[in-house]
Amino acid sequence: MGENLPQDPVMLLSFVNLKLRDECPSLADFCKSYDIAEDTIKSRLAAIDYEYQPENNQFV
Repeated sequence: MGENLPQDPVMLLSFVNLKLRDECPSLADFCKSYDIAEDTIKSRLAAIDYEYQPENNQFV
């Protein structure tokens, strides 16, 4: 599950926001594409104080 995602949280942030901006219209679509639970992504990025904002479709 999500094996192709960066393990470093800062690199993960950059990767996720890039994909959300360029390819995925929502976090749900991103998670489906990369076979990872939304809660997993949210908790990994919350560990570095980033939170998903659906209105902007990005983590800030």
